[in-house]
Amino acid sequence: MTRLIVAAGGGGDAVAAAMIHAALYGDEDQAVILTYAWDRLLIDPVPGPRGPDNFTGLQPLTPAVWAVPAEARPIAPAGSTLPRLAAELPHTFALIDPRHGVEGVTRQLEELTDRLSPESIDLLDVGGDIIARGDEPTLKSPLADALTLAACCQVNAPIRLLVTGPGLDGELPLDDLRSMLGQLIHTLTAKDVEPISSVLEWHPSEATGMLAATARGVRGTCEMRDAGLPVPLTDEGPTVHEVDLDEALTRNQLARAILTTAALDEVEAYSREICGYSEIDYERNKATWLKDQPPAQLDPDAALSQLDQFEAEARSRGVTHTTFRRITEALNLNGSLREDLRQLLINSRPQQYDAPLWRITATTE
Repeated sequence: MTRLIVAAGGGGDAVAAAMIHAALYGDEDQAVILTYAWDRLLIDPVPGPRGPDNFTGLQPLTPAVWAVPAEARPIAPAGSTLPRLAAELPHTFALIDPRHGVEGVTRQLEELTDRLSPESIDLLDVGGDIIARGDEPTLKSPLADALTLAACCQVNAPIRLLVTGPGLDGELPLDDLRSMLGQLIHTLTAKDVEPISSVLEWHPSEATGMLAATARGVRGTCEMRDAGLPVPLTDEGPTVHEVDLDEALTRNQLARAILTTAALDEVEAYSREICGYSEIDYERNKATWLKDQPPAQLDPDAALSQLDQFEAEARSRGVTHTTFRRITEALNLNGSLREDLRQLLINSRPQQYDAPLWRITATTE
């Protein structure tokens, strides 16, 4: 039995899709996870999503859809987390190619549906920004979600929209999402996290990390991203809700506008018009800035001293947890040092590691 899960925004949505698949359907099912190859600049220094011609070793699933096996490799300077995901998880990861806009992604979905005859098709989003209007001041990355939403709404097959971890991506507050969340499908538990626990040790997704943490029982307030957004970790964090697909399209102005687009450039243009920006433009600007940064080195003593100061300030803001990305940014360290810093902190103060988050202690331990 094969199921198709579309990871709405790529990145951590693909990891969450693997967890949700096991939680909802069990280990016996096979799943194809259709996702973007679109990682942070730390992993992929080339702005925007990757297409099939940015990889070697892909396997054709249909004329327009390629699977990314463990042996696949991104062609330098591009990078991707997908081959490692394919190596560590039992799912088939297939590549969303957005270069031909919504028309292209719709064609990919239709070909996959014809080829697989899946038992079910789920469109999964962590956080809920897929049901954003597009003008929310806290919205940061609407383009990928809008593109997959628009495509799924045009496929002649029943597709269920699932939102998990409402509010955990820091883009839309939970209070703004509640009215759109439909039936509660499942509440994730620590047992549900087990299949992806090894992936959480290295994958940089903050939202999926917080989703896993809440499923493991972590509660409090987590600071994320470079801006230090405070995100509540509550009992609603590990929930999975169904959302009406047509209502989501009606609400999402960008998804409606791009329904007939045939190129990614068109999608970007609509994003600039409706949302006021394109996140690929942001990546282009940041990539240019990163090129001018000096080589990075980690001074362990200085980092731990800076961490003490950061934690004291975070406690005063009522923060109980944070992500390693946030700590890296707060200590003004180059993003390439994130993993070195993570290992330093876990080895130095293991009692503060609430995997995969960092716990801000009430007092210095």
